[in-house]
Amino acid sequence: MFGVIFSYVYQFLDSFSFLVLAALGMAIIYGMMGITNMAQGELIMIGAYVTDILCTRCGMPLIIGILGGTVVTGLVGLVMDRLVMKRLYDRPLDSIVVTWGLSIAISQLIFIIFGPTMPGCAIPLGSFKVAGYSYSYYKLLLVAIAIALIIATFLVFKFTRFGLHSRATMQNREIANSLGVNANRMNTGTFMIGSALAGLCGGLYLPTMALTPSYGESFLVQSFVTVLVGGADPLVGTVLAGGGLGVVEGFLNMRLNTFYGKIGILLMAIVFIRILPNGFSGLYNSIMVKRKMRKSKKGGNES
Repeated sequence: MFGVIFSYVYQFLDSFSFLVLAALGMAIIYGMMGITNMAQGELIMIGAYVTDILCTRCGMPLIIGILGGTVVTGLVGLVMDRLVMKRLYDRPLDSIVVTWGLSIAISQLIFIIFGPTMPGCAIPLGSFKVAGYSYSYYKLLLVAIAIALIIATFLVFKFTRFGLHSRATMQNREIANSLGVNANRMNTGTFMIGSALAGLCGGLYLPTMALTPSYGESFLVQSFVTVLVGGADPLVGTVLAGGGLGVVEGFLNMRLNTFYGKIGILLMAIVFIRILPNGFSGLYNSIMVKRKMRKSKKGGNES
């Protein structure tokens, strides 16, 4: 019995960390800029390729490769923003088409340069057994990294000057500009951070997946669905959506297989679009507004 329960918990944590790490960068870009970056999967792929090159061809440790992939992907995001995305800040539908075209171009370029496959890296840290079944320590490390990134994102966007300016730009770009905030610079920084997080995700999952030019496609659907279900708030939405979708996907992965897990989260997304068009974050914000209204009424009655 304990083995079955542990397996369910492990599958949930595995799905949760995958969804959070894959979606966090896209959620930040969407929540702060209103842009749906359909090239996010290819940015994840770039991070994985850079990590693989640094580890297998340059002989660097995996952690250095991951950091290198994160930095390079962040710089790629900077170039993308300066050359392309800055013209699409107020054109959300056009941004979908353009980034989709960029994703195709990047994947084809990677195929031409590196061929159909890359050697990849072995899964580090080994494994342990519970009730006769083997589990990876590295997958648990990914869970810890996902939680750490959630906390770090909260601290950055809640308590730093950059976070304050980013949230002001998200709420009203014109007013933020009038108060001295360089909205274009904030958008560039936001896109660069979202791209770097994509590269980090790609490097972290390199040891667990085969590295091909279609590597990013494995992440795009789940990250897009997570952002869709989570809504505009990049932190609250990603955490709640990752948790809810993680339960569904983990259960279906355990009982059936990964194909049904993906189908399950897609069906859940369809239901959410119908019931909660603003996602988890919209529901959370409405609850918080109602709580504040109740408190203000209670305070008024007491006075």
